[in-house]
Amino acid sequence: MPILEQTGSSSAVQIAARLDALLPADVLLVGEQHDATAHHDLEQQIVSSLAVRSLLAGVALEMADAGVSTAQLKPSSSDEEARRALQWDDKAWPWTAYGPAVMTAVRAGVPVLGANLPRAQMAGSMNDSGLDARLPGPALKAQQQAIRLGHCNMLPESQIGPMARIQIAKDITMAATLQQLLLPGKTVVLLAGNGHVDRQLGVPQHLRADLTAKSIRLRAGAGTGQAEAFDNVWATAALPETDYCAGLKAQLSPPPQ
Repeated sequence: MPILEQTGSSSAVQIAARLDALLPADVLLVGEQHDATAHHDLEQQIVSSLAVRSLLAGVALEMADAGVSTAQLKPSSSDEEARRALQWDDKAWPWTAYGPAVMTAVRAGVPVLGANLPRAQMAGSMNDSGLDARLPGPALKAQQQAIRLGHCNMLPESQIGPMARIQIAKDITMAATLQQLLLPGKTVVLLAGNGHVDRQLGVPQHLRADLTAKSIRLRAGAGTGQAEAFDNVWATAALPETDYCAGLKAQLSPPPQ
């Protein structure tokens, strides 16, 4: 399974060659680290490479809720019109990071759809024990462990199962959105966090069995493990050390009395 190093901005030819090694595919799942600027640049280049060759069927985003779309926009539409169409939440997802990929698709006349589970549906998902059966037993346990570790072992154990159900419901919603965009001979792109594009735990588990899906993990810095969960790993420069757990602890700690 190739791990391709990315040290600077890639040319269109290099990106096209990387993609050609994965194509043809009905669905291309691109997993990012949300705070890695280089990943946003690569996402725009991936969308552009497919669009200029008329291979792009559509783009689905974790960064907007399912039910919103740019399909009614014209290629000449403005960033502001695209933001309104997608009901964009700039505090959660800075438009400066994701706007270039979105607008590349809009300019090409290709629809961009929100694909995330709407917040209003999250509480119901937490209580839906039927979601546990949507992953094989070992994958469910791995998903629960990912929730545990992703929250720095700070969540009460009683919340692990319900939080994993939200993750599963998100993946199901993303898979359903991708399937709305399918076109013969073209590729639908999903832009999402790395966990969602994991072949063993994420969106690929919920796609139709007859679809060809390829998964790229964009990884900041060196790393090992989990390579089998992706078709490609594209490595970018390491980011400065960040203590995510300290930030999470501050969020979860009760306010002083």
